[in-house]
Amino acid sequence: MTLGFSVNALLPRARGGGQLRMGLNRLSEGEWLQLDPDLFARAQGFVDWPEGVQISPEADAPGRELTAMLGVEGALPEAALACHEDMCLLTKAPDDDQYRLIGAAVAWPSDWHPKEKIGLPLRALHAPIAGYEDQLATGVDRFMETLKPGAIYGRCNWFIAATGDRRWLAAGGLQEQFAHVTAENAGDALFVRSERQTLRRLPQTGAILFTIGIYVEPLKALNATNLESLAEAVGTLVRGESARRGVGAYAEALIGYADVQER
Repeated sequence: MTLGFSVNALLPRARGGGQLRMGLNRLSEGEWLQLDPDLFARAQGFVDWPEGVQISPEADAPGRELTAMLGVEGALPEAALACHEDMCLLTKAPDDDQYRLIGAAVAWPSDWHPKEKIGLPLRALHAPIAGYEDQLATGVDRFMETLKPGAIYGRCNWFIAATGDRRWLAAGGLQEQFAHVTAENAGDALFVRSERQTLRRLPQTGAILFTIGIYVEPLKALNATNLESLAEAVGTLVRGESARRGVGAYAEALIGYADVQER
């Protein structure tokens, strides 16, 4: 099973709960990026949120290598404008022990600000994720070190949001965000957000490209199997991760909605 390009196709490949894992899938070149991007939506996304582009000088050469691979002109921002996916570049300096974020072109973030992350090493980038340091950091570092040019890997995740907008910058406290959600309206009021992420090393510069394809659907759009799995998953997230995702603010409504749909 490969990684699809919709919430229903991605959810079966996403971690439900429990211990963190990378959950990587090997992808072919044809499976790398979405083939039919909405370029108007991409352009509008960056117009509406220009701070999503954060570029350091080190990102220029790999950004130009990337656009050449894609057959467009420019650097990292132009690459992200030509694709459905947001794009980030990471490199490791000879005197450094971690990969750092050197460039980001992000129109549709999942509640993060590139201007706060640019220049940070991987472990600091993932610091808000409960369990990352203990369960995943060493494995991610090893993967980044050994990733070969030509190989493409993908993974996916899920979040529950109170908005169907592709740019998700949560406002207010968690209880406030989900205060309007009940088991009766959860199908329309809760939105499942999945990131289809890929990683590959650029052959000339050696930079690692991290792409993030955003897919959002209302809870009611899930098929029965995915809805059942998601309802089970909200109760199995590791402590801390559950709080970060706001599970306590919507779990009762989501599970109640799923129970009704199962009957």
